[in-house]
Amino acid sequence: MSSEKYEKQGEPEPSERSYNWKTAIGLQQVDGLKPSRYLIEIANANIEGKISIAEAEQFIADYYAHKPESAKTEERTEEADKVSGRIARILSGKSFKLSPVELISIHRQLFDGIYDFAGQIRNYNITKKEWALKGDTVHYGDYSDIRALLDYDFDREKTFDYGKLEPRAAVEHMAKFIADVWQIHAFGEGNTRTIAVFTIKYLRTFGYNVAGDTFEHHSFYFRNALVRANYNNYQGGVKATRLYLNKFFGNLLFGERNELQSRELQIDMNPGILDR
Repeated sequence: MSSEKYEKQGEPEPSERSYNWKTAIGLQQVDGLKPSRYLIEIANANIEGKISIAEAEQFIADYYAHKPESAKTEERTEEADKVSGRIARILSGKSFKLSPVELISIHRQLFDGIYDFAGQIRNYNITKKEWALKGDTVHYGDYSDIRALLDYDFDREKTFDYGKLEPRAAVEHMAKFIADVWQIHAFGEGNTRTIAVFTIKYLRTFGYNVAGDTFEHHSFYFRNALVRANYNNYQGGVKATRLYLNKFFGNLLFGERNELQSRELQIDMNPGILDR
């Protein structure tokens, strides 16, 4: 009989704290947001071990609770700061379950008090003009089918046998799963940041050491890669491709040095010539 006891999770090592914060801050680029200098100071204090992640979040909350409305900008800095702190906290935890409930919980935790619909599946259909698509939109999941679509994708992923695949093939399959879930776009806002956090935690369950600066510096590329993985326009000569997403994961997990330039993802409409 084992005498080992369960231990309460503590703060991760400084290197992991640094990665978590850099990733959290970098992910705000997805929506064109930029955290404040105050947030950077708080992040550094946590990385250096001067305050806990819980204290960091409380400092951020207090900062905005006492900041006059007249002093707040219209640049969504409060959202960037709070969501950055929440991402850092979630990435610090070891718990994870491959389930739509996990995805919904991450969205709720990230955007509670920021969006009225935090943690709620959208009840309306959406479109979004995409830079990579020169103003066109991805066809997102119909709101009435979202839960069924999530259940289908997650159930299929749970039963998939990764044991027979080489590491690169396994990651390419995971990338397809992530792209499929992102295409559903279960929430009114905040989908890509939610998916990114979910992706990192999922990859860690396979033992991948998700480190480096790929999310920190290339989160906008990540979003555009998801867009390109889910966009077809045969009349314009464009077909969905996971090439760019696989390049992103190659850098993230295998130390590749693929050049991740978002301008390469912008479509070139050539009728009759499929974009490869």
